[in-house]
Amino acid sequence: MAGKGIKVVTDNRKARHDYFIEETYEAGLALTGTEVKSLRAGKANLQDSFARVENGEVLLYNMHISPYEKGNRFNHDPKRVRKLLLHKSEIRRLIGKTQEKGLTLVPLKVYFNPRGLAKLELALARGKKLYDKREAMAERDAKREMEKAMREKQKYV
Repeated sequence: MAGKGIKVVTDNRKARHDYFIEETYEAGLALTGTEVKSLRAGKANLQDSFARVENGEVLLYNMHISPYEKGNRFNHDPKRVRKLLLHKSEIRRLIGKTQEKGLTLVPLKVYFNPRGLAKLELALARGKKLYDKREAMAERDAKREMEKAMREKQKYV
């Protein structure tokens, strides 16, 4: 996703720590004008946000977009429910998948594509248990130690 011309606004790093990511989708966001201006200024937060499929639509909850400073009366509610724009076939697939036990929709990042459109990377994810998180931390530490040892070995060669 870190291709040419993509400007990442915000990233939900905690989601990769708390969930196993099974599939990702690119969804458009239905936004007001002042929301787009705030996003371009980088004033967004995905922490504790989630998506849900309701009445054939995918809705995003708890995403915080700060009010635009120069927006006066045209400003928006920072935590309003926002509609995600997906193809009908993708929505049908998500309906089936989210009804499975343990699967949820988690936003990973908000970015602007090269054409200037605001997009959201949405993940179909399964929650991690505490022991899964510990295992991932142990793997990360072991990998870090191996890289450190390799650097030390190369230093003396």
